[in-house]
Formats: sequence, structure tokens, C-alpha cells
Amino acid sequence: MPFLDAIAGGHPVAQALIVLSLVAIGGLAIGSVKFGNLRLGVGGTLFSGIAFAHFGIGVDAEILSFAREFGLILFVYCIGLQVGPGFFNALRKDGLRLNAIAVAVVVLGVIGAAILHLAGLPLPVVLGLLAGAVTNTPSLAAAQQMLHEVGVQGPALVLPGLGYAVAYPFGILGTLLSIVVVRLLFRIDTAAEARAFEEARRKGREALETANIEIRNPNLDGLKLRDIPALATLGVVLSRVLHDGSQHVARPDDRVALGDVVLAVGPKERLNDLRLIMGAESSLDLKAMPSGVKWERLVVTNAKVLGATLGEMNLRRVHGVTLSRVVRAGVELVPSSALRLEFGDIVTAIGEPGALAEVAQLLGNKASALQHAQIAPIFIGIALGIILGGIPISLPGLSVPLKLGLAGGPLVAALALSRIGHVGPLVWFMPPASNAVLREIGIVLFLSAVGLRAGGSFVATVVDGDGLLWMACGALLTVIPLLVVGIAARYFMRTNFLTVGGLLAGSMTDPPALAFANALHPSEAPSLAYATVYPLVMVLRVLSPQILVLALY
Repeated sequence: MPFLDAIAGGHPVAQALIVLSLVAIGGLAIGSVKFGNLRLGVGGTLFSGIAFAHFGIGVDAEILSFAREFGLILFVYCIGLQVGPGFFNALRKDGLRLNAIAVAVVVLGVIGAAILHLAGLPLPVVLGLLAGAVTNTPSLAAAQQMLHEVGVQGPALVLPGLGYAVAYPFGILGTLLSIVVVRLLFRIDTAAEARAFEEARRKGREALETANIEIRNPNLDGLKLRDIPALATLGVVLSRVLHDGSQHVARPDDRVALGDVVLAVGPKERLNDLRLIMGAESSLDLKAMPSGVKWERLVVTNAKVLGATLGEMNLRRVHGVTLSRVVRAGVELVPSSALRLEFGDIVTAIGEPGALAEVAQLLGNKASALQHAQIAPIFIGIALGIILGGIPISLPGLSVPLKLGLAGGPLVAALALSRIGHVGPLVWFMPPASNAVLREIGIVLFLSAVGLRAGGSFVATVVDGDGLLWMACGALLTVIPLLVVGIAARYFMRTNFLTVGGLLAGSMTDPPALAFANALHPSEAPSLAYATVYPLVMVLRVLSPQILVLALY
């Protein structure tokens, strides 16, 4: 490449950066082209890299290897931080059922891959086909690394990338087709499914409401708020009290009298229970009445209060401020004494203006901090992930210990650290914009490197080799698990179709399929199902190729 040598001055690092940049630019341009409602997106960089390599434009092997591994680490670590806050919550209640269905998709795909290998396809090819069929890049990386761990060298390490590239396009299209087939088989009315989903959601949702309740129960006359029966266990918060015509912040030591009005915050059913205990709904609205009591929404950004419980902080006694609700990751929580504050929590505080200013300073209340990424925790997390990935894990029946590797280690570390939230002043919170930038840079680097490495033999494989057979096998790995599970989820489990669509997209970690499912009818059902199953599926997609290698190689 004399031209590139001249531009780069013969420096291999400079030349590599120029080539990777050109591959990325070309790939993102390819990925932006629409085919109907579909786009390859960042996957276009894989095919751009293949094209460059086919025409003899390459990069030094060691530099290319570093770019691939570093890009992979950035990508999976950011994915872990992104999905971590909802990972453990997704394993509860309805999330457990949806995740079980998604796991079935993963298991069927792994079984199909094992059958293809036993039928004669080389294992490296099968691993690439499985990763491409489910459009999961970390799965490809985990497969390549595990093959290297067990001693596979030379051209065989290129085969997973070739299989991935061959299966990837239909991996996107096949997911869409599977959703369409399920819809046609059951003659789905998407509008009716959306209405059914919203009705079921309303029944199961405990949104926080407010109620102005007048004290009419004579048994409560003269009692302190803290002594009112069941108040501590109802899961409601009393934020204001109107006593003798004067309104103030509710305190545990306040004595109530007949005719007093309290403003309560909590789930609707719990507020109804509180009315039965205290009296009846008042015609007064304490929030609308003029008083010295104000309310503000404050954001928790001070590292010194992270992990502290509301009971330990005792804001009512120390500052005369009551918290009526806490919003965390879009979910409203009742501020119980055992609730621990986390970075980014948004609290509704009620009190006198001076007291609110004191609490605002205590909590931090710096919205700009939500847009600032702490750099040290990023590198600490990555280092811990690499160390974790190198720890051998012995499992019964496997001749070689399992390792999470560079794909699984940073992912698991990020999940755990996002769950912990902080250690002292170190906060494992990354603003969504920062996360998206680092994640995209990582995946572009990885796919560009994979394409450059596999591109030299891609065309020959498709045209003269077994490329068409591989395409057919990849298509089977895409559609069979999706159709079997999609039909079973609808027919036997009576799962809402829009939820099924998001679930199938999430089980394939396929954003274009989610966009397609969302376009079927305006509803949050597909996105909620996708977000519920995505974290667990991502972890399983990283681990499953490693298990296949250890079991079949």
C-alpha cells in the first residue's frame, strides 16, 4: 500500500489508524442505507472491512488484534453498565417468565449449533454462524477467544468471522419474518393486543397518588402521628398537616386532632386503607393552599450520601423536610426508612424554603453531574473485568476450565459494579450519551478489525466454497428457535403478541427487530419485553459459545 505508506510516513500505527478510520467511515455509510425499513447500522463496518481486505488493504496483525480486543472490551463493558440497573429486577415476577421464554430461544439455538457441528460443519464455522444468526457480536468475540484458549491457531481462527458475516444479514431479516409469521398464524389484531396490554398493566401497576384526608376517627384525637396504628406498615408517606388553620411539614411527633387534614402519598389501594383508619377524603387540597411549605425535586449527586438509608439521614427531624417520593430509573418508589439513596435518584422534598436549600446542598442537586462521566471508575471497572475474565471456572463434565474471557469478564464486572453503584467517592454511573459514544466506538473498532481479518477469503468462500450452505444453516439457526418459542409463547402461554415481538427481538439482541415490533402498533409492550430479557440474554450469548467449544472441541 504505497499510497498509505506515504501518508503515514511508514509508521504502522498511523497507517492502522488511517485504515480503521476509512473502514469505519465506509461501514457507517453502508449501515445508513435503508432497505425498506431496515438498515445494517453499525454492522455495515464488518462488510466495509471485508471489502478493504478483499482489495489488499490491511493492517499490521498485532495492531489489528489490539484494536479488536480493545473495541470488544469497551463495547461489552458499556453494555453491562447500560443494562446492569435493570438486570436483577428483570428476574422477578413477570420478568422471570419472560426471561425463561428467552432462555428457551438461546438453548434451542445452541442445540441447533451442536447438531450442525455433529453433522459435519467445522466448529469454528458453526460458532460464527450462531453469532451471526442471532446478530450478537460479543458472542462472536467470545467464540474466537475460547478457540484461541484451547489451542486453535492460523486460518481456523478466521472461520468464525466468515460464518458471522455470512449469517448476519438473514439474522436481522429472519427475526422480522418470524414475528410476521406468528402474527399471521394467529390472525393477530395488534390494536386489540395493545388495549389488552394496557388494561393488564393498569391492573398490576401501583402508581403513587396523593390524597387529602380529614381526621374523623375519634380514637386518633390527640395521638402522635408515629402512634397511629398501621401507619408505619401501610407504605404511605404523610407529607403535610393542616392543624388549627396552619399548614406545616408532617413530623412523627405531631399530635393530630379531629378536623385536621393530612396530605398522604402512596399507592391507591393503600391510600384507601388509610382513609378507613383516619376518616374521609377532604374537600381541601393542601398543595393548592397558600402556605410557607414548598416542594422541590432534588437530584442525588453527592457521593457522601450514597448508600445511606433515609432512616439514617432522618431529614424530618434534622431539617424539617419530608420526602414524598423517590424516582429511580423512571420508577416511583415510596421513601421508606430502609430505602438507600443511589446516584441519580430524584426525590420530591417538602418543607420550608430554607430547609429545602439545606437538603438540596446535602444531596448535591447538581444536574450537571448526571452528564459527567467519572473516568477513574471506567478504567477500574475494565481492569477488574479483565482480571475476572482470566479466572478459570471448573465445571463438571468439561475437560478445560471455563473462562469468562475478554467478552464475559468486563460484562459481568459492569453488571456487578452497576448493582453496587458506588464505593466511597467512586461512582459507577455513566451518562447515557457517554455510554452510547464509547459503546459505538468499541463495536466499530471490533467489527472493522474482524472484517479486515476475514475479508481476504470471504468472497472465495461464498462464491467457490460452502458459503451458500453456511447461509442456509445460519437461516435455520435464526428462524427455528424463534418460531418454536414464539408459537409456544402465544398458543400455550397466552402471551400478548406485542410482548412476544419485543421478547423475540430481545432474545436475538436485535435493535432493528425491536424497531419493527414497535412499528406494529403504538405500545410500550415490545420495548418493555426487550429491556426485560436483554440483560440475561446478553450474558448467555457470551457464555454459550464458550461452553460449546469446551463441550465439542
